[in-house]
Amino acid sequence: MHDSLASEPEPLSPGLKQRHLTMLGLGGVIGAGLFVGSGAGIAVAGPGIVVSYLIAGALAMLVMRMLGEMSAAMPASGAFSVHAERALGRWAGFSVGWLYWFLLVVVLAVEATGAAQIAHGWVPDVPQWGWVLVFMVVFTLANLAAVKNFGEFEFWFAALKVGAIVLFLVLGVLAIVGLLPDTDPVGLANLTGQGGFLPHGWSGVVSGVLAVVFAFGGLEVVTIAAAESDDPARNVARAVRSAVWRILLFYVGSMLVIVTLLPWTAMRPGESPYVAVLDAIGVPAAGQIMNVVVFVALLSALNANLYGSSRMVFSLAERGEAPKGLLRVSGGGNASGVPRRAVLASVAFGFVSVLLNLKWPDSVFLYMLNAVGAVLLFVWALIAVSQLRLRRRIEREAPETLTLRMWGFPWLTCTALAAMGAVLVLMLTDEAARPQVLWSGAATGAVLLVAWARELRTKRG
Repeated sequence: MHDSLASEPEPLSPGLKQRHLTMLGLGGVIGAGLFVGSGAGIAVAGPGIVVSYLIAGALAMLVMRMLGEMSAAMPASGAFSVHAERALGRWAGFSVGWLYWFLLVVVLAVEATGAAQIAHGWVPDVPQWGWVLVFMVVFTLANLAAVKNFGEFEFWFAALKVGAIVLFLVLGVLAIVGLLPDTDPVGLANLTGQGGFLPHGWSGVVSGVLAVVFAFGGLEVVTIAAAESDDPARNVARAVRSAVWRILLFYVGSMLVIVTLLPWTAMRPGESPYVAVLDAIGVPAAGQIMNVVVFVALLSALNANLYGSSRMVFSLAERGEAPKGLLRVSGGGNASGVPRRAVLASVAFGFVSVLLNLKWPDSVFLYMLNAVGAVLLFVWALIAVSQLRLRRRIEREAPETLTLRMWGFPWLTCTALAAMGAVLVLMLTDEAARPQVLWSGAATGAVLLVAWARELRTKRG
């Protein structure tokens, strides 16, 4: 465990600006999970999905605030992995770092395959694997170049997604009040009809939380990226503050528009409720427009995950928890300070994941996907425990670094931890979600076993 809370200077290039971080915070969680996956949540919760998103969003906000507090006080490219090591010991930093890396490189395969399916629909002459190859090569090159290139890519991707959601909210509100051509005010009929606001009761709301909570994953990358900005402490604090409430507005606001405009019984899992709304209010080619937005969302997430995974494994190597060869940083020119070997290692494993997804989507890759299904909750739980431990130390040793404070400490931190435990228990009782908890638990157990063996070897050494 580190004796000092002082952050060592990063060898990475400080090429990210405040606008990059703010957009990364906003765009990191606006993905296919919202645009397409929210249909499954509406199907189980009805209009109560608004409450489900409020609960899941509140949990994500608390985690982000804790993470923001620690990252503003101690910026590092390994973010919560470094915090866990300082708070709980090497085993915790090792475990959370490798679990998060594994999560990102597996999810990366889902994003690359999803984007390739859309592109193949547009240009059938190019096979799906050909599109995957193109995307992986393009984003590998973007991540091997200067970090500001990654920042620019992500800035414009996120801007397009944010713009699409804002436009959707404006059109939706105009349609609700009957100000669009050929529309009448809809009133509250869809919120109170078809079984009422909670057609499946509170159990439906809980099922909705299980369906949507993982859509908030991705916010963490902004705290990893902050270490490569010119003023990490100030920039991460500002990015966290602005991202948190805007995301809640986008998520909860768009769900409210959807269930107010259309009967929840019209939603089908796997189909985008956004397309259904745009069709209903007469936007031409709504399906194709949303296809473009989902396509951009997938590529944006792929880019961000490739970046996040490379920085996490680089940070692990810095602390002796990954091969030292991954520490090589490019020098000279515009692309100085880029951990190229860490990028290539993450891409290589991501490529293996993509091939498994294309070849065995219902067997080998499904097991891998289940193995990371609940890992995000384990990562969030370690963030909360780390914050509980570190807050007191920071107050004693470096109180001036507490520029962003967790609300209601320690009670809200403990409440968030209890909520994560409740979500895990509910997943165990849910037939569809149970395999994810069991496989993720096994993956976490395996990593903890390796961490324990390393600790033993170090003590004997």
